[in-house]
Amino acid sequence: MRAPARLRGRRAVLAACSLALLAGVAAAAPQAPAVPAVAASSYFPPAAGWAHRTPAQLGLDPAKLAEAVAYAQSHETERARDFSDQRATFGEPLGSLPSKRAATNGVVVYKGYVVAEFGDTHFVDPTYSVAKSMLSTVAGVALRDGLIAGLEQPVARSVDDGGYASAHNATITWKQHLQQESEWEGSLWGKNADFIGHDAFGAGERKPRALGAPGTHFEYNDVRINRLALSLLRVFGKPLPDVLQERVMDPIGASNSWKWVPYTNSYVDIGGRQVASVSGGTRWGGGMWIDSWDMARFGYLWLRGGAWNGRQILPPDYVRAALRPSENGPDYGYLWWLNTRGKNLPGLPATAYAALGAGSNDIVVSPEHDLVIVWRWHAGNPAEFAKRVIAAVR
Repeated sequence: MRAPARLRGRRAVLAACSLALLAGVAAAAPQAPAVPAVAASSYFPPAAGWAHRTPAQLGLDPAKLAEAVAYAQSHETERARDFSDQRATFGEPLGSLPSKRAATNGVVVYKGYVVAEFGDTHFVDPTYSVAKSMLSTVAGVALRDGLIAGLEQPVARSVDDGGYASAHNATITWKQHLQQESEWEGSLWGKNADFIGHDAFGAGERKPRALGAPGTHFEYNDVRINRLALSLLRVFGKPLPDVLQERVMDPIGASNSWKWVPYTNSYVDIGGRQVASVSGGTRWGGGMWIDSWDMARFGYLWLRGGAWNGRQILPPDYVRAALRPSENGPDYGYLWWLNTRGKNLPGLPATAYAALGAGSNDIVVSPEHDLVIVWRWHAGNPAEFAKRVIAAVR
């Protein structure tokens, strides 16, 4: 598909301005959701708290919003409260888990303000694969800081730890990792990327298949995501939780209660000291443990195009590229689930997108409605709650 002349001209201008960090990421691909302009009047919550507004103050139908919240409260996941189903679901664990989880809970942010909350929103719980979208954010910071020269570059040009030494792995690019199309071959932290074997992978085990060339096949694969996390650790030379805190979470006013828990065996030598490499989920324990409020701030950062109160935390071009579907994925961007085809979030706009974690632990963003919804430990597609909230928009 050839891009319209208007976009080709825009890319030429960007190139002339030496924005080479994103060279090639926007080539001949479906349109990404527009990054909304951040008005000077946009509200950004301070670290001390988040301003609330009544539905009526923002033109919402109070009764319909109450119905939406009641729906969410009545649809809790069947996942075990004590995580006793973790091994059967995901396989032999590598890291720790809390002793219990919260009941379903959530936060609704409309036009920057909290209009609804329910359940124990301050409970710090694993958020599973929402951590993948946080890894995408860390990759955006690496681009911004010049630690990655371009997403189309092979990772092997920046990372020399043996993980990309084979002929197959040597051509894998950062973009392919971010789109889960890397086809990386190997083992990491005792798990093989082929996902074969019930003991190692639980209900997620898969049948053998021939590997494709990097960039030709989508596979949702936590081993490969963990390889991306390790590669980002190599280029930063410091723990990714520190990077996320200093470059993202502190600037957006997140709490100090979240933590990115490593596996017990995921330590590597960085500059003569042992540093933990974190995971992109909680499939084998560990992972990002966080409350609903910090998840809402993270989603709101993306809704605002990577900007926060006058500070551009992520390059706008990276945000646009991250929300553009890959060629082979099921409507998937840079570790974000998209709705371009209307299938991942049925009934929501094509521009909506989400960070989805097992359980379910989800962040849904609808730029068309200036809306961020966090819904945790629920049953069913998160779009069902979001559609009911949107119905309250008058």
